[in-house]
Parts: sequence; structure tokens; C-alpha cells
Amino acid sequence: MMQSFHDALMITGFVFAMMLLIEYLNVLTMGEWQQWIARYRWRQLLVAAFLGAIPGCLGAFVVVTMYTHRIVTLGAVVAAMIATSGDEAFVMLAMIPRQALFLTGVLFAVGAVAGALTDMMARRRLIPVPATCEEIQWHVAEDCQCFPRGRIRQQWRECSLARGVLAVALGLFIIAILSGRVGPSTWNWGRVTMLIVAALSLFIVATVPDHFLEEHLWHHVARRHVPRLFLWTLGALLVIHVLIDTLHLEASISEAGWLVLVGACLIGLIPESGPHLLFVTLYAQGSLPLSILLASSIVQDGHGMLPMLASSRRDFIIVKVINFVVGLACGAIGLALGW
Repeated sequence: MMQSFHDALMITGFVFAMMLLIEYLNVLTMGEWQQWIARYRWRQLLVAAFLGAIPGCLGAFVVVTMYTHRIVTLGAVVAAMIATSGDEAFVMLAMIPRQALFLTGVLFAVGAVAGALTDMMARRRLIPVPATCEEIQWHVAEDCQCFPRGRIRQQWRECSLARGVLAVALGLFIIAILSGRVGPSTWNWGRVTMLIVAALSLFIVATVPDHFLEEHLWHHVARRHVPRLFLWTLGALLVIHVLIDTLHLEASISEAGWLVLVGACLIGLIPESGPHLLFVTLYAQGSLPLSILLASSIVQDGHGMLPMLASSRRDFIIVKVINFVVGLACGAIGLALGW
């Protein structure tokens, strides 16, 4: 249970910090970076698939954050979630490095194609953006100056409640990362990335003017998104913890290839880094064909989709269903071809 709390804290803290960075960057550039990504559909899909292919869940969190801010489409989320293998990517790189690189390339290509097909369908049937998050808004430079020279010290002398709360929260989050209580226990690129993102967010909170902090960071990000994000993430992790401990999913794996394929895809629906390791281990031991590992990798997304629960449960289900269908189809084709 404590591990679920730590994981929920890590996910919420990182997504919150990413939201602050996106809000800051969008206001700083007056939306130019958002327009650069959103201008071409294939650019969105390739960027999202690339972020998803990065080992760990951080890239997937970034894509979900951009989606909730209406920067990328639903197809981009599909591309990222198919391309990602979550934390299991680190295990695959350690156990089966050559196959892991090949699998990552296949997932990238499948994700981009599936994302494009999803967006084609979304034009007629699906709403490609959630209705729960307002679009990012920006004002003229004098209202939303990001770095007010000469006024930063005065802002801290008259520190508002919002600035104090955000600064303390981010400071504690940084301490938790440094001590290993939140995030990876060893120093790797994931831990360094989390620390850099959190430090940049603390710099933003410490330097932006009161108007920017109150309107963009406090009301839009902290009060609207963070409580709901944390509660949904923690609730999902606790349910997953109970299901895995009580059902013992490892014992239900059959030796029959087609049944294992369906079971791998069903287990892949669980938004958790962990169950997928069973199939990684079985493949590394030569007990499973690559097609089943591919199907499992397509459907599962580690913790990547948990932030979507706080934004749109409907879109969470849509993405998981699409990934399940794509994974089952690719796995079935692979099994039929004998690999």
C-alpha cells in the first residue's frame, strides 16, 4: 500500500511539474511551440511515438499532459501508448538488448500508423480532445511577463499563499527525489530527468509574477488538476495492488499460444508497470514467441495512462480498447506466421 502511495506521489509530482513547464513555455512563446507541434498531424504522431519509445513512463506522461492541454490529438496518445513499454523497457534492454531495440522500432512504427488511423476515425466518430480541461490561454506580454527583473525579491517579501504552497510542495518533492523516497531508487536518467523538471518548476514558481502564478499555475494547474490526478492515480494503483495479490495472475498463464496471447493482451490493459514483466521473463527464457511479447508491449503502457483517468475516463477507455485491438491483431498475425 505504501508503494502505491509513493508511485501515486511520483506520478502526480512529475505530471504537475510538466504542466507547470508547459504552461510557462506556452505563455513565454505566446503559443508558438504549441503551433509548431500541432501544425502537422504527422509531426504530432512522430513526436508522440518518439516520446513513448523512450524507456520509462516519463515520455508517456508528457504526451498525456499535452493532450489534456489540447496540443496533440487522441491519435498522438494512441501512438505514444503503443510505442511505450514503461519501466519494463529497462528490463528488456538489460535481458534482451538486441531484441529490445528491434521491438522498440516495431512499436514506434505500429504506434504511428495506429495513431494516424485513430485520427482519421476521430474526425467522424470521436472527439479528439477532452472536455474537462480548458485550452491554455495567454495574454499580452505586459500582463504575463514570465521573468520580471527587479521585482522578484519584492514578490518574496510579499509572498502570497499560492507561491508559498507551490514552492514548499516542489521543494519537498525535490528532497524526496534526492533521497530516493520518490521515483527510481538509483541514479539513472529517469531520476535525473525528474530532478531537472522539478528544479525548473521550482524556478518558475519562484520567479513568475503574481498574476502569472495565480491565473496560470495556481487556479488552472494546481487547484484544478492535481487533487483529481492524485486521487485517481492512487485509487487505480490500490485496486491493481489488491487484484494482483488476490488473483495471482502469474498462475493463470497457460502454455497454449493463443490463450496466452489473449491473456497477455488482457493483462496489458492493467495500467501498471509490473505484470508485463512476466512475459518479458518468459520470452527471455525462450518460453514465449516474440509475437506474444509484441502484443503485450503494444497493449500495456506502464503507468503512462493513469493521468488520463483524471482528465477523461471516456478517452482512457477508448485508448485502451484501441491498443487492445491493435495488440491482439498484431499478435495473431505473428502467431499465424510462426514467430
